[in-house]
Amino acid sequence: MFIDSHCHLEDEYYQDIDKVLEDSKKMGITTFITAGTNGITNKEAIQKARNYKDIYACVGIHPEFQDNYTDEDLESLKEYIKNDKVVAIGEIGLDYHYEGYDKEKQINLLNKQLTIAQDYHMPVVIHSRDATEDTINVLKKYNLKGVIHSFSGSKESAQIYIKMGYKLGINGVVTFKNAHIKEVIKDLGLEHFILETDSPFLTPVPLRGTQNIPGNIKYVADFLSEYLGMSCEEISKITKENTYRIFDKLNN
Repeated sequence: MFIDSHCHLEDEYYQDIDKVLEDSKKMGITTFITAGTNGITNKEAIQKARNYKDIYACVGIHPEFQDNYTDEDLESLKEYIKNDKVVAIGEIGLDYHYEGYDKEKQINLLNKQLTIAQDYHMPVVIHSRDATEDTINVLKKYNLKGVIHSFSGSKESAQIYIKMGYKLGINGVVTFKNAHIKEVIKDLGLEHFILETDSPFLTPVPLRGTQNIPGNIKYVADFLSEYLGMSCEEISKITKENTYRIFDKLNN
């Protein structure tokens, strides 16, 4: 049995959320954490958590919205995180991958949200793409725990994040032919990692090219089982325990 620690269960992506949940539960998923990325999707994530007992939410402003968020969006986070089913501030972070990004704006937005997380003793879910050095330098200023979502960096950067108190999220990317993250996992040990799908994105092999669902964590676990020489039961136990260590409200 597995927890999908990061997915996007939005109506924009799934026409029949009940079927997605039903199919995923049949594949062994017991708990879903759906991640908001802006004012609109934060509200939807909370609504999903209200409507389904197995869904929890994290809320935040993703760096791609560096120009489109309001002060009200940030203030709303302080109210949202009082909800028992809101387990973290996220998905937040830095993304320098696409043209048009503004480092200063993104770092400023990230600092604002990390301050809220620290003030309210909340874990964070960090998106970092082509921005490892700046992400590490910003996070070092805070005393927080959380997840580096969809981690695909080096062993050295992994060790820095781990030392700061973060777990590393792994998903379908680990099944891709040229992904080096599997070697980092083998070197450092599964005790530093948690499972996620980032559904509807990053579908694992052998379903790559189709829409992802949380149940496809099964394929990630199967891959890790073969690669690491561990049973799926061991992988489930370790990654679930790691997830509970980060998201305190899941224990309620």
